[in-house]
Amino acid sequence: MEKSPTRKINLALQGGGSHGAVTWGVLDRLLEDNRLEIEAISGASAGAVNAATLAFGLHLGGPEAARAKLDELWSAICESGAIYSPVRRTPFEIWTKDLNLDDSFAYQAFDIFTHIFSPYQFNPFNINPLRDILKRCIDFDDLRNCTATKLFLSATNVRTGKVHLFETKDMSVESVLASTCLPFLFKAVEIDGEHYWDGGYMGNPVLYPFIYNAESSDVVIIHVNPLDREDVPVTASEILNRINEISFNSSLLRELRAISFAQKLIDEGWLKDEYRDSLRAIRIHSIRSDKALESLSVASKFSTDWEFLSNLRERGRKIADEWLAKNFDAIGDKSSVDVRAMFESK
Repeated sequence: MEKSPTRKINLALQGGGSHGAVTWGVLDRLLEDNRLEIEAISGASAGAVNAATLAFGLHLGGPEAARAKLDELWSAICESGAIYSPVRRTPFEIWTKDLNLDDSFAYQAFDIFTHIFSPYQFNPFNINPLRDILKRCIDFDDLRNCTATKLFLSATNVRTGKVHLFETKDMSVESVLASTCLPFLFKAVEIDGEHYWDGGYMGNPVLYPFIYNAESSDVVIIHVNPLDREDVPVTASEILNRINEISFNSSLLRELRAISFAQKLIDEGWLKDEYRDSLRAIRIHSIRSDKALESLSVASKFSTDWEFLSNLRERGRKIADEWLAKNFDAIGDKSSVDVRAMFESK
């Protein structure tokens, strides 16, 4: 039977601060392709911001409205960053086209400061510029009625250390802020008596909602945190950056291991006949930005100037364009990535 020209997919969006602008570019290119239908979206941290904005745009008017909303979001982030960002490129760094900020005095001071003082001390009024950006770009009362796609945002419960999932019906400014709450910058976000930190710690992003709540078996993961790096980090900032990347990828790799094991049970006939229909194969697709981001440091995750964000957007569009050309035909048929290779050592 001939496949439908439209392929239904689920999107899993990683976090990574300003590097989430790469995801903006990837999404812009995917939305441009009228062969794709987005059934559900999972996001964490910056991925949650992209996910909520994407879902609201799809709700308002389909792919073109979603592209416009994402443009509006990142323009607002740039404008807000010009006022509030503690880490900015100097005129010299702009002139030399240096996109990293590791050697920036502003970043060095910011890094030291946030390791000495907590946000409960230096930000007692809990000022978070993202709150105003979200209110400006998304009508959350309207978003909770979205039927164009399903939305799942992860946050980390500070008290239990477990992942908490906010679904479409739970969407609010606070739920997105909970998923993006870096504990060294902002107070934990309180919702219904529980306190939450960044979702990236326990689900970056979560995949299991697709198994239980989506018809499509195709999951497209848009990575922001590199899985592989060629060089061993040697400076303090490089070491910290790699620790963060490994930590923020660990929950995703655990879920991929579980999916791979379930696939093995199906493929090798380990299931009894009465249980065979209880599991279904999940097809994994991976849009990775390892090469595109390998030259950027952890400091650049705080950069919000327009030249930098636009540069990342264009990198994301190129990555997505290359991925579509190579892997589109696999959607609905098979995984386009070796899942076991993503979590096993060679």
